[in-house]
Amino acid sequence: MSRPADRLPDPPPPPARRLLLKGALAAGALAAATPAAADAAAHPKAAPYVNPLVPNRADPHITRHTDGFYYFTATAPEYDRIVLRRSRTLGGLGRAAESVIWRAHPTGDMGAHIWAPEMHRVAGKWYVYFAAAPAEDVWAIRIWVLENAHRDPFKGTWTEKGQIKTAWETFSLDATTFAHRGTRYLAWAQHEPGLDNNTAVWLSEMADPWTLTGPQVRLSTPEYDWERIGFAVNEGPYVLHRNGRLFMTYSASATDHNYCVGLLTADEDSDLMDPANWSKSPVPVFTSSDTTGQYGPGHNCFTVAEDGRTDVLVYHARQYKEITGDPLHDPNRHTRIQKLGWKPDGTPDFGVPVADAEGA
Repeated sequence: MSRPADRLPDPPPPPARRLLLKGALAAGALAAATPAAADAAAHPKAAPYVNPLVPNRADPHITRHTDGFYYFTATAPEYDRIVLRRSRTLGGLGRAAESVIWRAHPTGDMGAHIWAPEMHRVAGKWYVYFAAAPAEDVWAIRIWVLENAHRDPFKGTWTEKGQIKTAWETFSLDATTFAHRGTRYLAWAQHEPGLDNNTAVWLSEMADPWTLTGPQVRLSTPEYDWERIGFAVNEGPYVLHRNGRLFMTYSASATDHNYCVGLLTADEDSDLMDPANWSKSPVPVFTSSDTTGQYGPGHNCFTVAEDGRTDVLVYHARQYKEITGDPLHDPNRHTRIQKLGWKPDGTPDFGVPVADAEGA
């Protein structure tokens, strides 16, 4: 005979009849729910967005991960660190605590101009792509990569994987990565020796998250007047795959009120490494607005709203047109978000940058 301590616990009493009836009624109601009601429960409506979302943060990047969090990083105006926030909602990013996950080196490589970080999840690890220069040569800006194997990017160790080596050792920045049809690509901005521009947009396949492979092709160079105001710039590329096409946005001209967004488009079945397969809009698709009081919108990315379906445009802009001194020293580029529209032909409708505190 077992000792009392070894006895199995008594089984729980049977549920009361009232509880059984209540459960049956609830199950019946669930079964009778309309598909629309079930869909609404699965995809809650996104709350209106209030802008600016995050003050004094330029070149914003927001990604929604499978853990249900939005992760946010951006350029801090001191250009000396990489910051990270997260929230269950887009609006919550503005109130979320901010952590510094990496700081510039006091000397040597990665010591100055820490610009435009993007955080991506690739093959089960987190990667941050960012621009940096040596502390002793602040305009020798190149692309660098950090890696974190922990599933939580606020934990674990951020390891410096080194510089992404491109065809030339020239001014390069604003790297972004995306995968299409089983191939991973890197798009970035770089100056090509011998060309009359500051930067063009480039594309390459990747051997791993920090190594390029195969040819590196130029997709766009500043050719229109609106791309060459102050500086001849194409930079900050980002890709959105919708409606059978890949849309690559980029930013053009100086970082004052002339800064604006251009657009490249490729068919999803085309060879992305053939520049002829990318068509370029002859006009900018997103520009400053005197009506809403937003200037220099650019360096955008895309994310998806809380409903899991609505596309959201993420960008920075200033609230005034005139800037004293070098725009790079003006800290008031603020992160903003708004709903991205779509035209009947399946192309994105960017509209205008919404006014401050306006829900979108």
